[in-house]
Amino acid sequence: MSDVIPRSMPEASLLPWAPELSGEPAAAAPPPRRPRPGFGAAMLLPLRLAWRQLRAERARLASAIAGVLFACVLVFMQLGFRSALFDSATALLSAMRADIFLMHPLTTVSFKPEMLPRIRASQAMALPEVQAAVPVYLAQATWRNPEDGTRRPVQLVGFDTESGVMDFPGLAPLIETLKRPDTMAFDLRSRPEFGAVPRLLAERGPFQVQLGNRQMEVVGLIEIGPSFGADGNVVMSDVNFRRVVKERQASQVDLVAIKLKPGADPAMAVERLRAVLPADVRVLSQPDLVAHERDYWETATPIGFIFAFGSLMGLIVGMVIVYQILFSDIASHLREYATLKAIGYSNAFLGRAVLSAALILAVLGFIPGLAISTLLYDVVGKGTFLPLEMDLSRALSVFGMIFTMCALAGLLAMRKLRDANPADMF
Repeated sequence: MSDVIPRSMPEASLLPWAPELSGEPAAAAPPPRRPRPGFGAAMLLPLRLAWRQLRAERARLASAIAGVLFACVLVFMQLGFRSALFDSATALLSAMRADIFLMHPLTTVSFKPEMLPRIRASQAMALPEVQAAVPVYLAQATWRNPEDGTRRPVQLVGFDTESGVMDFPGLAPLIETLKRPDTMAFDLRSRPEFGAVPRLLAERGPFQVQLGNRQMEVVGLIEIGPSFGADGNVVMSDVNFRRVVKERQASQVDLVAIKLKPGADPAMAVERLRAVLPADVRVLSQPDLVAHERDYWETATPIGFIFAFGSLMGLIVGMVIVYQILFSDIASHLREYATLKAIGYSNAFLGRAVLSAALILAVLGFIPGLAISTLLYDVVGKGTFLPLEMDLSRALSVFGMIFTMCALAGLLAMRKLRDANPADMF
């Protein structure tokens, strides 16, 4: 029978999964799967694509870099002014080299202090870890320019200069001289409206200046720096201070500076002083005193908010510019993006290309912005005598802001990629 299967045919030929035994041609083996690119290649290819795409439109690239540059310089200047405000406002307290300070609880800012009893300094000496406690007097008086006779308010700082509790840069060589009646040390970083005091001191030696209603002798220079409360400073002994500010009673002081014995724990001493002293005294370490002063300018005045708002506005303007550039770039190359989708590239790849373009714009705008801002810091600092200096932490924080700004603009512009549908484009 023709339909009977011959016995000579192997049984395996009946198995459909063994075509090599049945005489049928074997199915073609699937091609080997292409290995996925590594992380470096996955990031480098979108970066190269983004750079070539940006470079193709040089005018558009220049506009985007200018927008990022503008935002970068604006943020740098706003943050620089804000930092200079706080640094100058706390310059006097930062220069006071003491371990602990006593202050009246109602004192909000150093140039408007509430007075506390001098006896609190003696009470602080009851603690064994306290080596010395010195009253500090603060006030403002009128300084007459020795060259043109104009008057200007100056900050007075009076204390026992030979106690060794407080110190200022340049004060050590002048301690013996400041013991003499009617002597003082002038802050060489004061504004020039007080006169060329360093030059006059170098040419004449110690010379007379009218301070308030009294003739005082400038015998040397210390270094503190101007602030928003005072454009200049003078340091003198507590006895000479009371000669200038005659209405000030010796029993009423503005601060008490405390020096601890070597090896004493400042934090523990602060806690013990708070427990011993009455409630009309606030005990602060020097960092806490500086932070208290800084907090006043940051929260109790609108200045800190103004500078922060200016920085935010700069970032928003830069983000709008970058968004417009990236959005128009995507719109003009929508067919190319659709082609990439048609040949198998995913939306994630295209998104990385857009974010890579944002990163390139951030770097290209940040580098010249950093250079210009550093130059402007120097110019403005010399013109205003504010402590404007570029530092690494600020540069890194501004770059983070600029990159975040560009990345957000890129994320907003990526919405246009949804329109890159191959079926609609072709």
